[in-house]
Amino acid sequence: MLVSLTVGKVDAGVAVLLTEDKRLIEFPSILLPPDIHSGSIVDINVSRNLPAETRADQHFSALQNEIYSSFGTATPSAPVLRCRNATQTSVVLEWDPLDLATAELRSLSLYRNGTKAGVIPRDKLSTKISGLALDTDYTFHLVLRTSAGQYSSERLVVRTQKMTDLSGITITPGVMPPQLRENLEETAERVGAKMVETVRIDTTHFVCTEPRGQAWEKAVEMNVPVVVPDWLMGCEREGRVVGVRGYYLDADPKLRQMGQPSQQVMAAQRLSTGPNSQQQRESPRIEHTPPTPERTTQGDGFGGQAGGEPPTPPPKPASERLAEERASGEEQQMGETARPKVDAQEREVSEEDEESDGTEQEERSAGVASPEQQPKTKAASADSDEDDEGSERGEGKDDRFDEVAL
Repeated sequence: MLVSLTVGKVDAGVAVLLTEDKRLIEFPSILLPPDIHSGSIVDINVSRNLPAETRADQHFSALQNEIYSSFGTATPSAPVLRCRNATQTSVVLEWDPLDLATAELRSLSLYRNGTKAGVIPRDKLSTKISGLALDTDYTFHLVLRTSAGQYSSERLVVRTQKMTDLSGITITPGVMPPQLRENLEETAERVGAKMVETVRIDTTHFVCTEPRGQAWEKAVEMNVPVVVPDWLMGCEREGRVVGVRGYYLDADPKLRQMGQPSQQVMAAQRLSTGPNSQQQRESPRIEHTPPTPERTTQGDGFGGQAGGEPPTPPPKPASERLAEERASGEEQQMGETARPKVDAQEREVSEEDEESDGTEQEERSAGVASPEQQPKTKAASADSDEDDEGSERGEGKDDRFDEVAL
C-alpha cells in the first residue's frame, strides 16, 4: 500500500509528516531521503512481512520455554521448625537450611503466640528464646518472605519444664580430674541430663574445676554459667534444679543449698543396696542393754515411795507461769524503788546514836553526874533512853516496812 505524506517540519532526529486529513505522524528523519525539507511530499510503501513475523514468534516461544524451565518448575519450600531443647525458662529452636529455589530471600521472622518475636539473620539455623515462664505452653512458627511469595511453617507447641525435671540440662565438661569426670557422667545419666563435648547454643551449664581452655573461653563469651561438678550432684540430691550462685568456681561452699534427698534418689539407693541388705534392715534386731544399778529404798515422806526423791509435780499452765513471772517482776521493781528510802532512814538512826554517845561522853568529862553518885538515876535514864531509842527504831522499822509493803 502506497501512502503519500507531506513533510511539515524536520528536526535533528524526527520529522513531522502530515496526512491528507491533517493528522500528524512523527517519523524518524534518518529513514527519509537526505534532501527533503518542509513542504516535500514523500511516498511510503507499507506491507506486512509474514516470514519475518513467523520467525519472531518462534524465537519468542523458545525464550519463554527457557525461562519457564529455569525459573518456573521449582518453588521455595516452607521452613520446618523443630525444638532442640527446652528448659525451665528457655527454648532452643532449630530448622533446616532454607530452600529458596530460584527466588530471593526477603526476610525470615519468628512468631511467638501469634506475635512477631524478631527477625532471624540470613546465616542462622537456630535461635534461643529466654525469659519464659515455668511449666507453660508456647506456640512458635516461622514466616519466610521471598521474591516468589510468602511461606509459613507449621505451628510448634513447646512446654517449658518444671523445676523437678532435670532432662533439659545440657552440660559441657571442661578441665577436671578424670575421676570427677567419670562421676559427672554417671550422675548425668542417672538424672537424665545430656552431655556434649562442645559449647553449643543449647548448652545450659559448663562444668569444670579450672578456668582455662578454649571451651571455657567460649562458654564465658556466650554467657553460659560455669560451675563445679558439685552443682549436678546437688541437683540430684535435692531432686530439682538448684541455683548456681553457690557453685561458681570462686563461690563460697557455705552458700550451697543443702536439702533432703529426693524420692528418686532414695529409691535408687534402695535398689543399689540389693535385696539382701533390705532383708537385713527389715529383720528384727536384738539389743542387750546393761542392767540398771540398784538403789537403796528409803522413806522419803511422800507415801513411802522408793527413790529418795519426791515425784515431779505436773507442769503449771502457761497462764499461771506468766502471772507468777509478772508478779515477781513487779515486786522486784517495788523493792528497788523502796531500797533508797530504807537506807536513808538507817543512816539517820545511826547519826542520832552517834550524837547521843557524844553527849554522854561530854557530860561524864564535865562531872555533871557520876556513876557512883547516881547509879539508880543513870540506870533509869539509860533504860528510858533505850526505850525511847527502841521506840524510835521500832517506829522507823514500822514505817520502813509500811513503805516496802506499799
